[in-house]
Amino acid sequence: QVQLVESGGGLAQPGRSLKLSCVTSGFTFSDYSMSWARQAPGKGLEWVSGIYGDGTGLWYADSVKGRFTISRDDAKNTLYLQMNSLKPEDTALYSCAKGQFSTWSLGSYDYRGQGTQVTVAS
Repeated sequence: QVQLVESGGGLAQPGRSLKLSCVTSGFTFSDYSMSWARQAPGKGLEWVSGIYGDGTGLWYADSVKGRFTISRDDAKNTLYLQMNSLKPEDTALYSCAKGQFSTWSLGSYDYRGQGTQVTVAS
């Protein structure tokens, strides 16, 4: 069965960095687009970044553009999110999602992981 397991979250001071990982199994990773979403307490799901199955088609929300970088390692079936210059407003539960096709469109997914908590505070 499809499994998505995130890790790498934690407590970070403003301006510091964290790198999230999403290890996947149960499907042919390179065939599908992937994305990251986050949900802050009391708020709805916000899509943060997406990437096509072939590693192109990168998309970022305006709120993270220039600070976050999405990448994938097909040999390791793993999706990454490098988060730099973290801000308190980046505090949220971050989850990865599997797209339904090799190309990615906003909000289109069929599986999402349980998430990893990121807290940015001094």
